[in-house]
Amino acid sequence: MLKKIENKLKFLDLLLLADENFEMIKRYIDKGTMYIFEENEIIGECVVLEKNSEILEIKNLAVYPNFQNQGYGKKIIDAICKKYLRKYKILELGTGDSPLTIPFYLKCGFKYAGRIEKFFIKNYECEIYECGVKLVDMIILQKNFAD
Repeated sequence: MLKKIENKLKFLDLLLLADENFEMIKRYIDKGTMYIFEENEIIGECVVLEKNSEILEIKNLAVYPNFQNQGYGKKIIDAICKKYLRKYKILELGTGDSPLTIPFYLKCGFKYAGRIEKFFIKNYECEIYECGVKLVDMIILQKNFAD
């Protein structure tokens, strides 16, 4: 199901689904570990990066549109948790304050852990909207691997 990928930019189309700014992707892509998730065909991807000895951070998570809303995003998170359960204590991510992403991550067991004010204004040249909501602050969410 999860397969580690070396040629990460081969899946740029998936990476751009989760982060539409290639300059931001370039900041973490070489440092992170990328996995594709497949069940007979490629469904999605996840890039993770060690933040410190206790925290693994999801930098990018995407599922192809034709597979969205079918539970694959959660399956990817569950597979990452299973893979890294004994190595880290916390799985962390940052996302926009969007009615699309926040409820998804809360359903996956993540909890609010903080906010980086004006992150999207400071780091993206163009305004980003999700479900009609302008993204301003980055919301930090965390999940204990043991949960």
